[in-house]
Amino acid sequence: MSVAPMPARRAARRAPERHFAGEAPRRRPPSPSGIARRRLLIRLTKFLLPLAALGLLALIALWPEIDRAKDHGRLSFSKFAAEVDGAKLTDARYRGVDEQGRPYTITAKTAKQVTPDRANLTTPVGDLSMKDGSWLQVRSKDGVYLQHAGSLDLSHDVVLYRDDGTTMTTESAAVDLKSGAAAGSVTVHAEGPFGTLDAQGFMLTDNGAAIQFAGPARLVLNGTAK
Repeated sequence: MSVAPMPARRAARRAPERHFAGEAPRRRPPSPSGIARRRLLIRLTKFLLPLAALGLLALIALWPEIDRAKDHGRLSFSKFAAEVDGAKLTDARYRGVDEQGRPYTITAKTAKQVTPDRANLTTPVGDLSMKDGSWLQVRSKDGVYLQHAGSLDLSHDVVLYRDDGTTMTTESAAVDLKSGAAAGSVTVHAEGPFGTLDAQGFMLTDNGAAIQFAGPARLVLNGTAK
């Protein structure tokens, strides 16, 4: 019996692959599925890149319009917010002076600013002063104040009170704050130290210093004590 020498058995084994310095490793050839995926990716890239470029150009062209629309939206919202915030005032107060430098004050429970010059008032009260220190007060349930014109239109339960005790009640009256005059063309009832008077209208001048009534009128004078 013969035995193969040991070197022969070792030689029969498969020697491992060795790579020497400077020798590039062998690359495996791509599979058919890998080649198909690469082709699909190249086709998609060729299709998507022009679309992206077109979208970018469209965005650049439309950007001024988009920016203008944003500004318009911000302006509209700001205007709406301002109208909401400034439309109604509580415990409103207006001050001014008439043509002769006499001060007047208008207060109201609420004031709705319809325009920059017009305000609709609820329960307005106007106080007008005269140079001698006397005064006249007017009030009603509703009113319209035109600030530039200095006029106050009163309606519903209008009351005019003079500091000598004279009180007039009517349903509507127009007050010219600058000239210190007021007038009404509907039925008016007046009471004071003189007695009572019912008339079809009135005209008040000099902040209440003089009052004229339109007829027909009915006057009842207070009796004079003897």
